[in-house]
Amino acid sequence: MTTLQTKGFEALNLPHDLVQRLADYNISEPTPIQERAIPIALTGSDLIGLAQTGTGKTLAFALPIVARMKSGQNHLILAPTRELAQQIAETFFKLRVRACVIVGGASMYRQVKELRTHPAVIVATPGRLLDHLGQGNVRLMKVATVVLDEADQMLDMGFAPAIKKILDLTPTDRQTLLFSATMPREIADLANRYLVDPKRVEAPRTGSAPELVEQELIYVKHEQKAETLAELLYENKGSVLVFARTRHGARKLAASIRRDGHTAAEIHADRSLAQRREALDGFKAGNYRVLVATDIAARGIDVKEISLVINFDVPEKPEDYLHRIGRTGRAGAAGRAITIALAAQARDIRDIERLMNAKLMISHMSTDVPSTASRADTRPMRSNPMRSNSAPRSQAPRANFPRGDAPRSEGFRGEGFRGEASRSDHT
Repeated sequence: MTTLQTKGFEALNLPHDLVQRLADYNISEPTPIQERAIPIALTGSDLIGLAQTGTGKTLAFALPIVARMKSGQNHLILAPTRELAQQIAETFFKLRVRACVIVGGASMYRQVKELRTHPAVIVATPGRLLDHLGQGNVRLMKVATVVLDEADQMLDMGFAPAIKKILDLTPTDRQTLLFSATMPREIADLANRYLVDPKRVEAPRTGSAPELVEQELIYVKHEQKAETLAELLYENKGSVLVFARTRHGARKLAASIRRDGHTAAEIHADRSLAQRREALDGFKAGNYRVLVATDIAARGIDVKEISLVINFDVPEKPEDYLHRIGRTGRAGAAGRAITIALAAQARDIRDIERLMNAKLMISHMSTDVPSTASRADTRPMRSNPMRSNSAPRSQAPRANFPRGDAPRSEGFRGEGFRGEASRSDHT
């Protein structure tokens, strides 16, 4: 007698009807983080899941929650940004479970109405949820599962006090699932305090770069940054995601790109929730070829078929580089990422390379850089079949972009929480 071996999501002991809901969206094979996390989460154990952005972490916690869902229980997911919270809610919708989204920048009145329907799943940013808790609009006594998604980013954004207050209001016998791209000491301390004998899974190795992303580095003088960006947009005809360091810089950069004749939208903390959603939806639909964003878009935003990511500004933290380039090269497709750097940022580049344990390919250099950056042993991360040399750089239009802005730390807007701010752009 031949025994049929189950495979795919069926092999993870998920209910058949739940596996079928995934099949309706042509999702049949679990990612490494899903393979490792789902069986443990189904047992009710606490879990620490380490994986880079774009590896399928949302389904890694959403599927066990839906599989173990019981009447009268609530499940709470905390996320760092409005966009990520909305995406998580959309994932639950695909699983035929309605999720209430509680984020800053949206109507408190409408959120109160939704909370009064006693939703089984609440997806929230910490600050806005704390607002509702303070006003008595929601209670957490029946929370069976708490998920901290992108925990390192939430702590980096100053949400640690809010997260601790929220966790202190949930039952002590809850299940806690913590997902993060990195494991700094602050995350370890949080896990030691709030997780009970957590199992730890990791896939892929923290610090590894997306394998399908071709990475390039261009050293230029400050006054050449705008022209270099204009040339890159001229040479690459697909969808492009451009990262700026500050909201002020992103706004000016988007205006400059539009003046050059490209369709461009922008996402940063000065944009309302409706504006940010319109920009992201328009970018997904192809209404905008270029999306300019601060690091609020670097994690958890699932936009397929981004042909190129451009770091117009080198990120403040090496980890943010990985999250940025993770927006391309998704779902098995090849991607490309180009970083425009100044000579003074050679040390920042070395920090990125040290994190990845790999060197970036210097594809162009029009400035004097320290000898440590001018390396004869530099090799490309992978072959470069997509780069076209048919369009010389001199043919590109010159952008009229003013000089960049120094990084500055700004508070939370629309999140109702004034925690310690350590980033240039938070919401």
